Amino acid sequence: MFSPSKMWNGFKNYIYKNYGENPGSMLVHTGVLGWILSSMAQVYAVVFNNKISKEQKMFLIPQEIADAAVNILSFYTLTSGVKYIGAKLTKTAKLRTAELTNLLKKGGHVLEKGEKRIENKVYAGDWNFDITKLENYNSEIADKFKPFRNGAEVITGLIGSVISSNIVTPIARNKYAAIKQKQAISNMNKPADDKNNSNNPVKFDNKISMEAYQHLASVKYSSGSLKI
Repeated sequence: MFSPSKMWNGFKNYIYKNYGENPGSMLVHTGVLGWILSSMAQVYAVVFNNKISKEQKMFLIPQEIADAAVNILSFYTLTSGVKYIGAKLTKTAKLRTAELTNLLKKGGHVLEKGEKRIENKVYAGDWNFDITKLENYNSEIADKFKPFRNGAEVITGLIGSVISSNIVTPIARNKYAAIKQKQAISNMNKPADDKNNSNNPVKFDNKISMEAYQHLASVKYSSGSLKI
């Protein structure tokens, strides 16, 4: 029997299990979900808008879908990448609190100024150092490390999402749109003889003029930036 209470509890358990100690990942995934829903809304608005002609929809719908792909891919790639850097910096203890530094010094994992490096020993701050693999991690370090790591991942994830949504994604979208515009203009300006003599002839029964194309481009719905 369907039970909303059980369903809600199952959802809460899933969230806690997957994101309870990893809020940075939740930030990335909810951001991607936001882009997906936003993009779906943009396409829906074009498809079911009776004021937009079929000719305009033929232009607008592929553009919206392409925009969605660029938006989602650039957001996920950049935000995940920046979050990974934050996680790596904390895991290697290159980025750490004073409290963590004292614990690592006690275990001899910090190379003090002027101290000679022991051959083959990995120190805190080295790229292959892993604070979670230390013998006293669970007993002494974990309680102090986890909140710091989570905070660092959230902050770096936020930085990545802001850069992606407000800088990288609009630039990537405009670059892609410029390429597609050049291709469309090139096809419009292509001599009719060239089209007819092509090895794979294409029919242009619904071809539009340059003026009409520019009008379509000007009325194109904009996939607004997702604000974090």
